[in-house]
Amino acid sequence: MSRLDFTPYRRTTVGFDRLFDLLESQVRGNTGDNYPPFNIERSGADNYRITLAVAGFRAQDIDITAQQNLLIIQGRKREDAGKGELLHVGIANRGFERRFELADYVRVESADLADGLLLIDLVREVPEAMKPKKIAVNGQAATLKAVASAEADSDTADAA
Repeated sequence: MSRLDFTPYRRTTVGFDRLFDLLESQVRGNTGDNYPPFNIERSGADNYRITLAVAGFRAQDIDITAQQNLLIIQGRKREDAGKGELLHVGIANRGFERRFELADYVRVESADLADGLLLIDLVREVPEAMKPKKIAVNGQAATLKAVASAEADSDTADAA
């Protein structure tokens, strides 16, 4: 198992401890189980879609739980009473659990199951107070006004 050391990066960053903790937990938690396979795609500036290949699962077999910054998808495979003896089992017949770390302000918009694919649409909604704002930079005119105002104040103080 390979080990990544993020210590050099931690020394030069402030406030990113959670990011490095997430990276390290992903490295530790990657056990090689890639079931079910999935895609993550961006469909707009703030829209994302997670697609999982869940052939054989019905909607009632799948649980989706959204917590703060965490999306958990679980599938429980039902036991089918087969009509005959299985000579070869090549189709996965097991449950699964997939966890996805979500960024701040990302919420699940919808989930659909069609043609063996579970489609989970996500949207990022940053509160207006948290969005970047343009700050106007006042130039020399503002400085001249402040100096003129200060001079006027000192002239009135001298006159009194």
